[in-house]
Amino acid sequence: MRRVRYRVATSLDGYIAGPKGEIDWIVQDPTMDWASLFAGFDTALLGRRTYELTKQPGAPGWPAGWRIYLFSTTLAPEQDPDVTLVRKDAGAAVGALRAGTGRDIWLFGGGSLFRSLLEARQVDIVELAVMPVLLGGGVPFLETGAPITRLKLAHAESSPSGIVVLQYEVPDATPA
Repeated sequence: MRRVRYRVATSLDGYIAGPKGEIDWIVQDPTMDWASLFAGFDTALLGRRTYELTKQPGAPGWPAGWRIYLFSTTLAPEQDPDVTLVRKDAGAAVGALRAGTGRDIWLFGGGSLFRSLLEARQVDIVELAVMPVLLGGGVPFLETGAPITRLKLAHAESSPSGIVVLQYEVPDATPA
């Protein structure tokens, strides 16, 4: 079974983007092994706002061969031929992906999509890269209205740049 991993950078006060969607506050850590991280995934899930951030000039592209799924009710299907648009029932769509073959699935963002997939019990792991910064407002890590979900700490580490990475298992995830 493929796992869905919500891997996201967050400020210490729980925001994944600033009030205007800015992400320039994310600390760049020279010790981060991006190739190793990317090797564990072959699929990414994005909400509309996160998708739009990834299309900004200068934003890095996705690794070759990755499947990108965009969850939006407002964007047109022809918006981007390189992504698969999912308009409804995100939980069922992700359940089908989890039951298929491949590597882990990166729930890249954002907080609204995370909430809906958490409600559908389709998130296996929550991985936070907690940045040593306080934003005071912005896009929350988890949208209001999510169910109370108990997590089990699986791993914790810190980097010389002050980033603390926390990995939690979601015991209530639905098995594929």
